[in-house]
Amino acid sequence: MKRKVASNILRSAAFSRTRADHSSELAHDYCELIAELIDEKGEARGTDIALRLGVANATVAKTMKRLAEQGLVEQEPYRAIFLTAEGWKIAEDVKRKHAIVRNFLLALGVSARAAEEDAEGMEHHVSAETLKAMARFLARNS
Repeated sequence: MKRKVASNILRSAAFSRTRADHSSELAHDYCELIAELIDEKGEARGTDIALRLGVANATVAKTMKRLAEQGLVEQEPYRAIFLTAEGWKIAEDVKRKHAIVRNFLLALGVSARAAEEDAEGMEHHVSAETLKAMARFLARNS
């Protein structure tokens, strides 16, 4: 009986972490994309974000409002979108995680396309412990 209770507690914790990861996933994806656009084009505009994500401009506008309320972006009407210091921190962290996960999958022999696509989702859910193990593996096997 104790084993079953412990197992249920572990599953509950895992589900709680996944729900928390999902709640921040969208904000992290937007911060990462805005940083990429700024690096590539010198600025990020709502239309570029909508095009890259395959969503409507109205969806981007609503999300930008939410991200501004969270202190992650700054934007004036009809102007480029800028990341705050916290937004840049999130973008850099997601980019780092993405690279580790993608490179780990490549090292396992996963195709470049699949590794890129899989890393896009996994980067938000990988634990710090697993990410460190992936990085150690890559350091030993590069």
